[in-house]
Amino acid sequence: MIRKAAIVSISGPILTKKESVIIKKEKPWGIILFKRNIFSENQLRNLIINIKKTMKDKKYPILVDEEGGVVSRLSNFLDTTTYSQKYFGDIYKQNKNIGTKVYKQYLGKLSKIFKKVGININTSPVLDLKKKYTHQVIGSRSYSTNPFIVNELGKLCIKFYKKNKIATVIKHIPGHGGAKLDSHFALPKVNETFRSLKKSDFMCFKNTSSFFAMTAHILYTKIDKKNNSTHSSVILKKIIRSEIGFKGILISDDISMKALKYDIIKNAHLALNAGCNLVLYCAGKTLEMKKLLNKMPHMDKFTMKKTSEFYKFLS
Repeated sequence: MIRKAAIVSISGPILTKKESVIIKKEKPWGIILFKRNIFSENQLRNLIINIKKTMKDKKYPILVDEEGGVVSRLSNFLDTTTYSQKYFGDIYKQNKNIGTKVYKQYLGKLSKIFKKVGININTSPVLDLKKKYTHQVIGSRSYSTNPFIVNELGKLCIKFYKKNKIATVIKHIPGHGGAKLDSHFALPKVNETFRSLKKSDFMCFKNTSSFFAMTAHILYTKIDKKNNSTHSSVILKKIIRSEIGFKGILISDDISMKALKYDIIKNAHLALNAGCNLVLYCAGKTLEMKKLLNKMPHMDKFTMKKTSEFYKFLS
């Protein structure tokens, strides 16, 4: 299997001829869909069928960012605005049994829709810890202010999706809770010590069995004062791989976000060189996507092995 080490996005609700030519030639690892790509259930199913036919791969990775609450890409035909992760975290805090039951029912309904349309990866759960000063970009996307609840519900989500043959992307590793800025627009700086983070943010991601994880574009000044985590081999290797113990495919957050100061090509190469296995491009600009893919290396042996495990899981 030869694929470029990138997940890309497309411009609209259909795969254009230009996009079809590009992905056929360049072979990105996968494609992530957003609200601009999704108008109805039937249209979404046809779009995904077309993408998979173009790639000649029935198991081709199709990702969606469907967290519920404020981050819902399926909202043109499915209303999940009530069901933020905080919603389930609050119920779980009051009564674990009821919280577990309600959350499983919700995940079960989503899983059926994913399977019906052909989505095989959901970029959830969010395992960021809510703190007093956490920026509102996370807000209700977090399960709780309690790291134990975040970790438990995250593991429940991963396990239940796996049961339904849907892979997950835990995010934003190693933790966005300490950020006071929105990384879409600026680089957040977290000044907490390793010892403090180990007991809080890092704990949320421990012992999870997700196939994938997405990095946080954050500068952890007490760990690596020069490089944001996506570009930091210290964070990726010593914290995410060693301390947290994540063993799956590591995906960068969107390389077109303003938290990263370079152009998308340099941002992508820095991420891969630091230890990310795949880079994520979400802007959906056709020429930019072509330029990026043209400059991307093929996935490495580790990613190839883990991709084979993912494909086997889908069988």
